[in-house]
Amino acid sequence: MKALINRIGVLSLTIALVVSVTSCKSIQNANNAQKGGVIGATGGAILGAIIGNNVGKGGNGELGAVIGGVVGGGAGVLIGNKMDKQAQQIEEEIPGAQVERVDDGIVVTFDENSGVYFDTNKYNVNAASQETLNKLIGVFKEYPDTNLLVVGHTDSTGDAAYNMTLSKNRANAVTSYLTSHGIGSSRLTTNWFGEEQPIADNSTVEGRAKNRRVNVAIVPNEKMIQEAKTQAGE
Repeated sequence: MKALINRIGVLSLTIALVVSVTSCKSIQNANNAQKGGVIGATGGAILGAIIGNNVGKGGNGELGAVIGGVVGGGAGVLIGNKMDKQAQQIEEEIPGAQVERVDDGIVVTFDENSGVYFDTNKYNVNAASQETLNKLIGVFKEYPDTNLLVVGHTDSTGDAAYNMTLSKNRANAVTSYLTSHGIGSSRLTTNWFGEEQPIADNSTVEGRAKNRRVNVAIVPNEKMIQEAKTQAGE
């Protein structure tokens, strides 16, 4: 599994989540179970992983509020352990996923041959995508004390207004599928950026493929945070 964030393939749009797994190569870069005792900053890193390389450019206030700050101390270690286990399970359920952890969250990236993707100019969740989402839903239900952020992006081909709407429709399609299969709407936040948040060069075919994406981040909810603080005596 490659330690990549926000990579999407070909004429399709894929999901990304943020994951830290003990057995993953990514854990070598960001093991939250280890980092939890010393970090106490903001959720800026995970926000950057979700929306790309233009973190400061508007439209991300809602996401920033949902993500909140990174939990430090013993509580951070406990949360890190839980997120590690969840990430491990995602990797086992979906072998094609590339998994990495950022802060207290999880990002899963699917390549062009797996995961959740869309045909050109389409936003319906096709049969192959449903199969992947069903596996994710099983994990989400097993770990109910998390919130899920779904964020849509496109490349710069075509009209900017059209791309904004397309990214909105694709993100909403994923969110709707999750809620229609038992994931509570209170856990979900949906946002979209059209072509405004590229992570690669839109002048190349490869770059545009990477920019066509839907990111899904998994972050601990308030219940998990408070229970971790109680267990840690904080």
